[in-house]
Amino acid sequence: MMSRNATEVYWESFLHSSFQDQPLYLAATERGLCAITLPNESFATLRAWAERKIGNAVLIQAPERMSAYVRQLREYLDGERTAFELPFDLRGTDFQMAVWEALTRIPFGQTRSYSELAGAVGHPKAVRAVGAANGANPVPIVIPCHRVIGKNDALTGFRGGLKVKEELLRLEGFHAFNKNGHARFRF
Repeated sequence: MMSRNATEVYWESFLHSSFQDQPLYLAATERGLCAITLPNESFATLRAWAERKIGNAVLIQAPERMSAYVRQLREYLDGERTAFELPFDLRGTDFQMAVWEALTRIPFGQTRSYSELAGAVGHPKAVRAVGAANGANPVPIVIPCHRVIGKNDALTGFRGGLKVKEELLRLEGFHAFNKNGHARFRF
């Protein structure tokens, strides 16, 4: 029996050849998409996120409820979609929410530097904080944190690994990046 204060979090796994068929886990509440894991993350990552951010979450596998989210992600990865039309249920600080909202304004196939993103949220000196908020994005790909690269066009700081970031940028037709970046942030 579920507690009266429990929040139902629906989830489904998703496989795609872009990630060598390693599973992603998508999760949503009644309000909208709340989390996506990356290929290097497990279901335990999703469970830990839900416990930390929602606390009273009850994870329920629900393929039907998650079908629109899975369909749009598949369309994007298949090159058939350039923008997502999904509701969100994001949980973060006001600053994180501002950064995540700014990420949604970076057009498909384009990038911004961490410095540019900091300026876009009205905190031009908060470049490292922007990097941290970018890394805490609970719905990567859909909120396109992969579109943020270093000032020197280097691939940097992606939770899913630089190979995944490179794959996503190439999928969008963006090739003007320096592959000599590193997994740690260079702003």
